Amino acid sequence: MCKPDPRKLSNTTNMKGIDLTLIEIVSIRFNERGKSYFFDPAGITVAKGEKVVVETAKGLEYGECVQGNHQVNNDVIVQPLRPVIRIATEADNRSAQAGKEKEKEAFDYCKQKIGEFGLEMKLISVEYGFEGNKVLFFFTSDGRVDFRELVKELAGKFRARIELRQIGVRDEAKMLGGLGVCGKQFCCSQFLNEFHPVSIKMAKVQGLSLNPAKISGSCGRLMCCLKYEEVAYEELVRKAPKIGAFVETPSGKGSVISVNLLRQNAKVRLEDGHDTTLKTFIFDELDILGGKGRRAEYIIARDEGRLEEAGFLPSPPPTLVGSNEASGTSTRGAGVFAGNKPSGKSYNQNNHNRMDNNQSNQKRRNKSSYNRGDISGSTAATSTSPPHPQPLNGAKKKKPHHKRRRGRGST
Repeated sequence: MCKPDPRKLSNTTNMKGIDLTLIEIVSIRFNERGKSYFFDPAGITVAKGEKVVVETAKGLEYGECVQGNHQVNNDVIVQPLRPVIRIATEADNRSAQAGKEKEKEAFDYCKQKIGEFGLEMKLISVEYGFEGNKVLFFFTSDGRVDFRELVKELAGKFRARIELRQIGVRDEAKMLGGLGVCGKQFCCSQFLNEFHPVSIKMAKVQGLSLNPAKISGSCGRLMCCLKYEEVAYEELVRKAPKIGAFVETPSGKGSVISVNLLRQNAKVRLEDGHDTTLKTFIFDELDILGGKGRRAEYIIARDEGRLEEAGFLPSPPPTLVGSNEASGTSTRGAGVFAGNKPSGKSYNQNNHNRMDNNQSNQKRRNKSSYNRGDISGSTAATSTSPPHPQPLNGAKKKKPHHKRRRGRGST
């Protein structure tokens, strides 16, 4: 008899050992902005939108079905799974409506008593139990509040079990609702079932302003929507070079000045000397060589003429005419740059040296012509040089003797 292959698992578990047994459940929500919970239909077919009475740890509760009978994996269910008692009857609907009216009365009375006792707390909402034996008050406060006297007053008024529960500012915004800076309803009151932690790092990764007034919601906390695109921005940041990075581009080596994550391109200031303008390249065209320290090594090696010894390969000759295919921006120039890059000093330094040599040659020619004019008096008739020597560039020309102005003391 052949032994079974241990790699073949049963139909109720997958390769990771997760139980894939399907269980039939219904999703019930107890208030408009609350979280939905799983319940056992117990053989009852419940349609979406129907009112039902279910059993909870607090007793019988009245809720609304947000998703009818469907199946889920056993591993997502929190045991014990409580059953649906019945589809709500007309009496159940009238009892729930009476509880809503009592909630308004309880809210006004509790708010009045808070003012009389001088308690530093803000009443947010009131919930009446379906069976009428419990009243739940929600409030916010900056610190702890001694509300023992308040509980006594409320218990004497409503003849029921009184529970005061302190909540946070996010829960307050979820219960009250409202419009956000985007012009839509609060995410927490519309579709968010749970609050996820939001940090200032998410705003930094997305390149948003760190001004608290711009990245905070109406509740005063960081906006929940910063969490939505966190994964996408983190993936873009992995591909993007950092600002100040020393990179190799199709036009030469340069430093990254700014990065646009959504367009996936970066502005680079070239360092090779033949082009100092900012150019835009997509991330795939950039080869990161290092940081600011690597750039300093490149500048020193370029000035000393030992780029290959320092591990820097020569950059390709740039094209000065036409459009830059990588960046989509036109470049200046009158033609294609011919010839290879001279080894040693940069283009700017070579151009500067040639200008110095031209100026020195011009000065020597002016000086030689000046000397020839002084010694060619006998051959003045046949000489092509002017009768008076030409002054050097920048020198002040002297007036003839007969046009000079005499001093006051001369006769």
